[in-house]
Amino acid sequence: MEHLYGTGVALVTPFNDDFSVDVAGLQRVVEHSITGGVDYLVVLGTTAETATLTQAEKELVVKTIIQTNAGRLSLVLGVGGNNTALVVEELKTIDLSEFAAILSVSPYYNKPTQEGIYQHFKAISIASPKPIIIYNVPGRTGSNMQASTTIRLAQDFKNIVAIKEACGDMNQIGEILKEKPEDFLLISGDDITALPTVLAGGAGVISVIGQGLPAEFSRMIRLGMQKEIGEAYEIHHSLEEGMNLIFEEGNPAGIKAIFEILTISKAIVRLPLMEATPSLKSKINHFVTALNEVSA
Repeated sequence: MEHLYGTGVALVTPFNDDFSVDVAGLQRVVEHSITGGVDYLVVLGTTAETATLTQAEKELVVKTIIQTNAGRLSLVLGVGGNNTALVVEELKTIDLSEFAAILSVSPYYNKPTQEGIYQHFKAISIASPKPIIIYNVPGRTGSNMQASTTIRLAQDFKNIVAIKEACGDMNQIGEILKEKPEDFLLISGDDITALPTVLAGGAGVISVIGQGLPAEFSRMIRLGMQKEIGEAYEIHHSLEEGMNLIFEEGNPAGIKAIFEILTISKAIVRLPLMEATPSLKSKINHFVTALNEVSA
């Protein structure tokens, strides 16, 4: 699973003024991430506003990213939901030939028990022809996949190879790192805790801000994995304000504001999300401008 180490980025879906998919903008986002130095791309995650896309639009996004990537980086596809049978059916019917792994979120809204979460991922494991990254994000799903459940899944199913852990609790992260099988990867799901997670033994991050500021963020992660702590934290501190700002009014409104400032794509999002307010855009613009001045 070497291709899952380092900085992965959960790509946005840019939109035009009429809310259609901005194919040219998506091509620029992918190219910006790759040339900036990220290690792999995550397609149709929650940051992509996948819940608002039609099936035809999902297929367009996948096709565009595959063609633009042109085999340069490994690709991970988001395949998840809170209807286990539907996720299993999707895994049996979609073309996964271009993808190194799938990313599957813990069931949201239903708030299942730990046994329910285990059985959900067991069914996905049986159905999936590709390695699986399970995804714990209690702030969005409404339930926390406990460390003991993660360890149980890692031990019982060989194709469950990693967790994207966005619990925000370094104690839980530490427990997983202590008890996990040696070849099971813990990947940070939070930009703000990515460096501490890597320094504790994590394999990297699936980032939001990393696609907007790929050179800086991926360098920070590489330094962290090399245990160059001082230099890594210098970059972390320079990015910290931005990591907080982009989530101030919800994701992906903030990262799309960065892309607008960089003239890569527009800041448009689909309802029920709202575009970043002028006040937030001003703060993000100030952060990006100051960061560029320091870099120069």
